Amino acid sequence: MSEYRLLPAGDTALVVELGEQIDRSLSARVLALARRLDRSRLAGVVETVPTFRSLLVHYDPLVIPAATLGARIGELMRDLGAAEDAGRRWTLPACYDPRVAPDLDHVAARSGLSPTQIVERHSAVTYHVYMLGFLPGQAYLGDVPLDLALPRRESPRLKIPAGSLAIAGRVSCIFPLETPCGWHLIGRSPVALWAQAPQPGALLAAGDKVSFSPVSLREYESLLAKAADGRLTLLPDEQPIGAAA
Repeated sequence: MSEYRLLPAGDTALVVELGEQIDRSLSARVLALARRLDRSRLAGVVETVPTFRSLLVHYDPLVIPAATLGARIGELMRDLGAAEDAGRRWTLPACYDPRVAPDLDHVAARSGLSPTQIVERHSAVTYHVYMLGFLPGQAYLGDVPLDLALPRRESPRLKIPAGSLAIAGRVSCIFPLETPCGWHLIGRSPVALWAQAPQPGALLAAGDKVSFSPVSLREYESLLAKAADGRLTLLPDEQPIGAAA
C-alpha cells in the first residue's frame, strides 16, 4: 500500500497527504486518488480538492463518519499509481510586450538572460496544472525552467491587473482577477480563467497541460476585446491525456 497520512481538517474534511515534495509524479498520484474517490461515488463525499502534494476530501459526517471514510480511503490507496486520462491540453495566448510585462527586464537582469530569451524559455515549456487556488480559477503551473526560478519580489505590489502572467520559484500563474501580488510579472493573457456565465466555472483543472503562445501587443488587445464581448472561445487542443508527462 502506498504511504500516506490522514489528517482532520475541521469536522467536515480530511486531508490525505501523499508526500512532501512538489513534482509531477506525486501530483499524478494525488489526481489518481481523486479519480478513484470520484468514481467510487461514496455516499457522503461532497468534493475532492487536489493540491500540490495532498487531497482535501470534503464530506458530510451525518452520512459517513470520519473513521469509515478513512478506512475507505485506505482501500483506495492500495496499488495507487498515476491517474489515467488526467487532463486536457491547452494553448493559451500570452503577450510578453514590456508594456504589459513590468518585471521582464528585471527577470532578465537577475537571470543573466535577455528579455527575448526569457520569453523563449517561458513559452517553450508544457506546464502541468498542479492545483487551483487563491483566486477563482487560478491555476498553479509548473515547472518553470530553473534559470527563470527567482524568489518572490521583496516589495509586493498592492494591485496588479487581471490576466497578469507571473512567475515565482518554479511556478507560473495567470492571475484571473485584480489582486495584490508579490510575483514577477512577465506578461499578460486575455484568457478568462473563471467564467460567471452561463454558470460559474474554471477553464483549467488539476492535471491539465498548458502551453503559452506568444502574441503581439496588438493581437493581445484584439483578443482582450473579444473576451470582454464574450467572443473569445477556447477549446482544448486534443482529447484527455495521461498524467505521467
